[in-house]
Amino acid sequence: MSAHSVEDIKRDSRRLRGTLLASLSDPLTGALAEADQTLIKYHGSYQQDNRDVRDERRRQKLEPDYAFMIRTRTPGGVITPGQWLNLDAIATAYAERGLRITTRQAFQFHGVIKRDLKRTMQSINAALIDTLAACGDVNRNIAVAANPYLSQAHRALQAQAEALSRHLLPNSRAYYEIWLDQEKIASSGEEDEPIYGASYLPRKFKIGFAAPPENDVDVFAQDLGFIAIVEDGRLAGYNVCVGGGMGASHGDAETYPRLGDVIGFIAPEHVIAVGEAVVTTQRDWGDRAVRKRARLKYTIDDHGLARFKAEVERRSGICFAPARAFAFTHNGDSFGWRQGDDGLWHLTLRILAGRIRDSANENGEGARPLSGMREIAALLDRARGQAEFRLTPNQNLLIANIAHPQRARIDALVREYGLDTHIGASPARKAALACVALPTCGLAMAEAERYLPAFIDRVDALLDRHGLGEAALHIRISGCPNGCSRPYLGEIALVGKAPGRYNLMLGADHRGERLNALYRENIDEAAILATLDPLFARYAAERAEQERFGDFLLRSGILGVDQRRRRALPMELIA
Repeated sequence: MSAHSVEDIKRDSRRLRGTLLASLSDPLTGALAEADQTLIKYHGSYQQDNRDVRDERRRQKLEPDYAFMIRTRTPGGVITPGQWLNLDAIATAYAERGLRITTRQAFQFHGVIKRDLKRTMQSINAALIDTLAACGDVNRNIAVAANPYLSQAHRALQAQAEALSRHLLPNSRAYYEIWLDQEKIASSGEEDEPIYGASYLPRKFKIGFAAPPENDVDVFAQDLGFIAIVEDGRLAGYNVCVGGGMGASHGDAETYPRLGDVIGFIAPEHVIAVGEAVVTTQRDWGDRAVRKRARLKYTIDDHGLARFKAEVERRSGICFAPARAFAFTHNGDSFGWRQGDDGLWHLTLRILAGRIRDSANENGEGARPLSGMREIAALLDRARGQAEFRLTPNQNLLIANIAHPQRARIDALVREYGLDTHIGASPARKAALACVALPTCGLAMAEAERYLPAFIDRVDALLDRHGLGEAALHIRISGCPNGCSRPYLGEIALVGKAPGRYNLMLGADHRGERLNALYRENIDEAAILATLDPLFARYAAERAEQERFGDFLLRSGILGVDQRRRRALPMELIA
């Protein structure tokens, strides 16, 4: 679909209504009308088809096996135990492959067929969760540091993220009319959209709140980032960064990943004014003619950072103060129990690729994480305490605000149902990320989620061979260059190029402050491992004490850095 047609569809949609009601009621196909496939994204869903069976269905002269992915809008990924139980029941009734945690701290339900779509949406809403603006050319789900020990700061960040999320929601009532059967009002189809306008944003928009010293949200990968400055235990304000983004297109130098730039410091009460100003500036300045160059990072590079900052100050009425000092130590998650500054306890569990589903056979052998989480949620729901669940930006799960007497029972359930996969796992396995990719993502060129476990096994074997089994290493796999798993921030990353073939990216750091570089293009697994083997050998022999793999690649001269974009590049490309 061309950029021009997408802009037309948005403008002519009657504020995101289109012909969705007619498409949903058409019994002759499992698909929606073409324009409605664009509009349903703003309601939190994507039409997909099972690519594993696409060719066979074509041979049988059947339409593709259409189904829908639904994504929640859960700012910061925080839900109650009762909501967990409701979402579990929804996934069991309507979806395939259990629950999935995304890198934006949302849940995704896969494989929902069209006739169940409305019932699923209504059930999610009944759990006091919605899907409005979880996809589409609007502000997406806001990511928030899941930091378990800065309890007071986390509460402040979470509250501000929720307030900003509400403020940036579309005004259209289309979601409520179509999915929740609410009554149309006189202005239906003509609602004023003071933030988004008639055509919404040029492309999607992502916001993240980080809490140093941990950068679990990869704040420099966000269109708009707020870096919390905590002084004497109090949230003093935020350093603001703009212009991050992970998407790119293979072979197109006009598209590229970019890290955000810090433009200054603001007080907490200025978050909404600054957030709206950044969004509306992108609305008005973003490229609507070339869709692949419509993200904020290109707007800033085209207009200049100083000019963009001045416009945000003009629109918001806020003058940025000089940025304050901060430091990140890592961008991963810390597993096991940690105590918050309020005395409550928090347990972070490893969820590989974010997929929570039971894998036990008919004899009960194997892990049952979905069943285990159901038991833990029921336990905490009955207790009616302060417990909550937090989805992390690294696809893991945090059981938060637990009183000390509850720990023993939770530990027992974690062991019983095989939720303790972080215990004894290699550092590489605990830090790895992958997007969904095949079989459902229409953009995927190669496997990611399904390939991750086997690839980590092979990398772990290489690391063990060189005595590096305990080396912390960030590995990320993306089925395409669009970067949902933030692959360009991996010390080692695979970016799908074709079935079984990837671009090998190397050299990011472990703090989310440096991009990696294309090291080998369009190679298969054997070539990937053959490339990594001698690099691991050199790393084992030549690394400095506590030196991370990505940092070693730069220091050793294997990679160089283009400081203009903080991008790592192969030495032969450095002039």
